[in-house]
Amino acid sequence: MFLSESRRNHGQPLSLWTWSKVVRRLALAAGVDRFSTHTTRHLCLTDLARMGWELHAIASFAGHRHTDTTLQYVHLSGRDLAEKLKSGMDHIHAWRVRMLAAVDTPNDAA
Repeated sequence: MFLSESRRNHGQPLSLWTWSKVVRRLALAAGVDRFSTHTTRHLCLTDLARMGWELHAIASFAGHRHTDTTLQYVHLSGRDLAEKLKSGMDHIHAWRVRMLAAVDTPNDAA
């Protein structure tokens, strides 16, 4: 997709190492010191977790044998976790309301 403009390798595909150096140079020029090609991997796996993917599915997608490795890549914020808790609690509350409504309504009313 990206071809070299150097005199040595003109027109040849960029190696992963060269691509990493290009991205790193652009990040530093933009003042984003903590960005690399590997950062996008962390972002992708974190986004999958935010979308509700199960940890085992994320691990499989990432090519990890163990979910412990995947956990090193997924970085959910406190806000992410609070939203998951709220969503879960809303679901539980709605279920309880339905259960209580079913108890209050006798089935054998004539």
